[in-house]
Amino acid sequence: MSKLSEAEIKTSLAEVPEWSELEGEIQRTYQFDDFAAAMGFVNHIAAFAEREQHHPDILIRYNKVTLTVSTHDAGGITSKDFALAREADAYVRRAKAGSHE
Repeated sequence: MSKLSEAEIKTSLAEVPEWSELEGEIQRTYQFDDFAAAMGFVNHIAAFAEREQHHPDILIRYNKVTLTVSTHDAGGITSKDFALAREADAYVRRAKAGSHE
């Protein structure tokens, strides 16, 4: 997996607008109604990360969860990072719509 160029990162960030680039990683903080909802999200991301063998840094503060991700083997941001970002955003959209599937 090769590292994305700055132009590719900018284009990919436009597709996940609430994510930002920070020192060679991408990051987003999500806010949930309560701790249980935040942990449901974390458990979903953990399962996805295991399937994909691509694990984010996760910071949990009660109802807020911050995901930070980069591809260490590639030395920066790759398409795998944006796949995880899209999955996380899709989970939140589904949760707001009432379906956690």
